[in-house]
Amino acid sequence: MSDKDAKITKNEVEYVARLARLDLTDRETERMTDNINDILTYMEKLGEVDTTDVPPMTHAIPKQNVMRPDTVVPFKDTDEILANAPESKDTLFKVPKVIE
Repeated sequence: MSDKDAKITKNEVEYVARLARLDLTDRETERMTDNINDILTYMEKLGEVDTTDVPPMTHAIPKQNVMRPDTVVPFKDTDEILANAPESKDTLFKVPKVIE
């Protein structure tokens, strides 16, 4: 890839590496510059694809929530829970005041 076709320069890669506190060798900087330019060139090609009939999606494959429903279930044995509390009042934990 010629310098005028480059999407990102070696100086920009060095700058970002410095910000990220990465100590790249000259060879690594060159390789990273080439890799990023290849990625950006490919992204440009993807931008040319006609997606007018493609519906928006968040995942490439269908997903469904695997979490259980959030339902309130009363606990019967509050004495057992409150047995470990330093202080309690009725069926509640008693805690020190934290807001004046």
